[in-house]
Amino acid sequence: MTLQSPAATDFRALSLQVREAGHLDRRLFYYWPKILLTLAVFAAGWVALFVLGSTWATIGIAIFLGIMSTQLGFLGHDAGHGQIFASRRANRLLGLVIGNGLIGLSFGWWVPKHSAHHAHPNQSGLDPDIGVGLVDVSGVRENSDGHSRLAVFMSRRQAALFLPLMLLRSTGLYVAGVQDLLRPNDRARIGESLLLLFRTAVYLFAVLWVLPLPQAALFIVVQEAVFSLYLGLSFAPNHKGMPLIAEEAQMSFARRQVITARNLTGGRWTTLIFGGLNYQIEHHLFPTMPRPSLRRAQQLVRAFCVENHYGYREESAVRSYLEAIEALRVVRPFVPAPVGV
Repeated sequence: MTLQSPAATDFRALSLQVREAGHLDRRLFYYWPKILLTLAVFAAGWVALFVLGSTWATIGIAIFLGIMSTQLGFLGHDAGHGQIFASRRANRLLGLVIGNGLIGLSFGWWVPKHSAHHAHPNQSGLDPDIGVGLVDVSGVRENSDGHSRLAVFMSRRQAALFLPLMLLRSTGLYVAGVQDLLRPNDRARIGESLLLLFRTAVYLFAVLWVLPLPQAALFIVVQEAVFSLYLGLSFAPNHKGMPLIAEEAQMSFARRQVITARNLTGGRWTTLIFGGLNYQIEHHLFPTMPRPSLRRAQQLVRAFCVENHYGYREESAVRSYLEAIEALRVVRPFVPAPVGV
């Protein structure tokens, strides 16, 4: 018979408390208005583009659509975790409509990648979000052979390039999604690819129909830059600057999730701006918990973390960015941990 550690027993008790309090129940009365309102506001942005026509004022519309694309991305994130509907099929359908159909990101590629991140946050070799793009927060590039001079150059200057490279985040996600769809196809991949192609064609047709080529090009660049920056800055506070875990390290699920995550302080506006990702600790312990329940579960989760000496990191958004950038200036050691801690 395998004996559970006290911390594992405590987490089981916490899970029962959270479930009994209804924090894992679906919140359709929150999500349906949220979905419909977000879609309506996003559509209003496109209507405004057609109403304004060929004018440089449409750059403001590009900024607005970049912001709303990220807000749609938050809903896709919730759907990917099964937070919205009880049906897996319904969550996937919403994710495909938002991801492939509206913002151009492959939902089928993103879900397993993000699930791997949740299983092994900040763990070298197992978390696919470590070293995404040219910024490698683990510092591995600095210490390993075989990398190009460009990779080493970028690694040494990753702190200074943190914000500029955020502008390219969506481009990297687009490319990775398309590369995944180009692998040996199944029926699901074919459907995703067609939806992605349809969205791209409609998007380019709409922009080029309204705007002459120079304005259209600037419109696209501005929208993608805003989308990339907002998306990147929404995810950056969650784990960057937090402890890294060695690939061979073994520890309990709860400890792994808590020590690598950081919450953001602030009220409802912070939750709106960051799409609920400001409750990162609660989200990582209970990925299927609907967004509006994260705040309600915070007191229970904080007490559990303190009682088990995991810590409970909360910072302002500005402070979290400063910590993330500072972490990129140095090569941080990995954190080993004994089994079961």
